[in-house]
Amino acid sequence: MVFRFFLFVLAAVFSFQTLSLSAQGTEATGGLEQRDIEALRDWINTKRQVTVKERGGNLSISGEVRGELQSTNEKVNGIKQRGSGGAVANTPLRAWDVEVNLMLDYRTDRTWAAVKLEFDNNTGTETGTYNRLSVERAYLGGRIVNANTYTIDGWIGRWFLGYVFDSKVQFGSFMDGILFKYDQAWETLGSFYFHAGPFVVNENIDQYAYVAEIALLNIAHSGFYSKLSFIDWDTKSLGGSLSPKASSSEQERAIHDRQYRFRNVQAILGYKMAPDWFGRMMTFYAGGVMNTAAKKLDVTRDRRANFAAYAGFSLGELRKKLDWSLDVNYQWVQAQSVPSFDVSGIGRGNAAGVGFYSTKKNGKGTPHRNSSQPVGNTNFQGISVEFLYLLTSNITVYQSWRQSCRFDQNIGPAFNYKQYEVEFIYGF
Repeated sequence: MVFRFFLFVLAAVFSFQTLSLSAQGTEATGGLEQRDIEALRDWINTKRQVTVKERGGNLSISGEVRGELQSTNEKVNGIKQRGSGGAVANTPLRAWDVEVNLMLDYRTDRTWAAVKLEFDNNTGTETGTYNRLSVERAYLGGRIVNANTYTIDGWIGRWFLGYVFDSKVQFGSFMDGILFKYDQAWETLGSFYFHAGPFVVNENIDQYAYVAEIALLNIAHSGFYSKLSFIDWDTKSLGGSLSPKASSSEQERAIHDRQYRFRNVQAILGYKMAPDWFGRMMTFYAGGVMNTAAKKLDVTRDRRANFAAYAGFSLGELRKKLDWSLDVNYQWVQAQSVPSFDVSGIGRGNAAGVGFYSTKKNGKGTPHRNSSQPVGNTNFQGISVEFLYLLTSNITVYQSWRQSCRFDQNIGPAFNYKQYEVEFIYGF
């Protein structure tokens, strides 16, 4: 019966695609969508699931139904951007969404496959949408080596960078590629891993990026951990020219080179403990990012603005009914430290969709030529607070508050961005 239901769900999904329903965009947004609190993600993965044994493996079906509200206040140069009378049309102050996530996992002793289908639609009799489908996760993998103290795995497919690699300010975009995972456990030193792989950026121009992360966890049983990562987006130069006399095609190629000029090194240091007097897990962490490929540009006042940093703490974990968790962190992100399309942090709202290097996102439009024009999703500082409460065995209440303002007062317009979000999540 369950297997027939599974086949019916897949048939319905492919029928939607046959009817040419438009797929949801892949640009990542803030909050729980692309960067779950780690404890919640682990809890969801171990919840009660429907399982089916077939062909020597286990098929697990799980899902989420969400009701969401985002209340956003954004001003640029003192001008209201959203809602009635705002400068940007069709950008509500309060956005209501309904979301369904369907997760399918199939495992054998040495192989696995995972799928996450996301249906995320706006609400409203007039403003509602009914066709936004995204393949958020789809990968297959296998265990290449299964030794006593170490394992080697291989993945191929799609997932969010933040699903594998750790950061509060980057890794917000998709990784469509191959992943190599080496995990080693030492009795005295701690747990070590090395995760790395290439992925597709633009298949039309044969453009790829590369990412890797190494970590040592629970160092010498002290609770300290350290992670070091590197991601190289700067792998394809198209040349071009930003001269006012250059053609639009030449200018677009030059903007492309600017928006992918990122080779980021990130270091994280953290400490986990569960003191008896508190009775819950406590984590303190700090991270820093440096874009080693940044150059002095006209839009940054002929300076490099290539650093980002964050620091914060987490309290609690979601394990059973009435559990809660809290995460608070401060972020500052300079203009050239993280690609706008890969930001996973607070961001700056940017309801108008203005790019950092050009008038439109993703390198489209006319190029910016001085430091008063760039917007994008960087050059901000702010605070993020996320609170989760497990109301019942199935229902989680998620709340977040994030706000930011301009970091470098001499780059781009002044802005103030504030957003409160609440989600009711039913996991099954």
